[in-house]
Amino acid sequence: MSVTGEPGGEGTKAGVALVDVVTGLHAATGVLAALRHRDRTGEGQHVEVSLLSSLLSALTNQASAYVAAGAVPKAMGNRHPSIVPYEVFPAADRAIVIAAGNDRQYRALCTVLGREDLAADPRYATNTDRVANREALVEALSETLRTRTADEWFTAISDAGVPCGPINDLAEAFDLGTRLGLAPAVRVDDPRRDRPADLVTNPIRLTATPPAYRLAPPRLGEDDTWVREILDR
Repeated sequence: MSVTGEPGGEGTKAGVALVDVVTGLHAATGVLAALRHRDRTGEGQHVEVSLLSSLLSALTNQASAYVAAGAVPKAMGNRHPSIVPYEVFPAADRAIVIAAGNDRQYRALCTVLGREDLAADPRYATNTDRVANREALVEALSETLRTRTADEWFTAISDAGVPCGPINDLAEAFDLGTRLGLAPAVRVDDPRRDRPADLVTNPIRLTATPPAYRLAPPRLGEDDTWVREILDR
């Protein structure tokens, strides 16, 4: 929470319990590694993960900066601590995220915006320069970005090879996934239910053994007997 939120503001939690999710993913990876070891040696082992260790590893560059250099990061809102421009900008109708991660992308962005003057300005020649002059550059970019809608900028900037995207609510995000052919939701006809269940699609795609959707999530205690039979084998 100390690195999330606006500068100088109160620590802000993420919108969902990401630490729980990340810890579960680490647990699954640990189980898979233990199974490979068992297949080679015939020996089992205890797999343990913790919420705190998972959180610290998930902090990636922020945690590495502290371990390597003792740098304690602070909240910066939606800004990237070491890359500019890499944050949320105002368009004519709603916000858009732009992530120009290198000098080539920055110059491409300036060309799309019709701001070649910013590409030629020595204050913004390299990423180091742009970080040092962040406020002035962000103000100049924001002035131009306010002239068109987020979707218009999204198309133009993406076509130039610069990562960007409007900030979508969940309905818009699922709609985007559908338009991209990802099928982000699936309907399950469970014989135990009187109506189908709509679920979020498994993000893992396998060519030989794709995920199967046979049953809806169980009601409380519904699968207790089945689970205990498996554990007793």
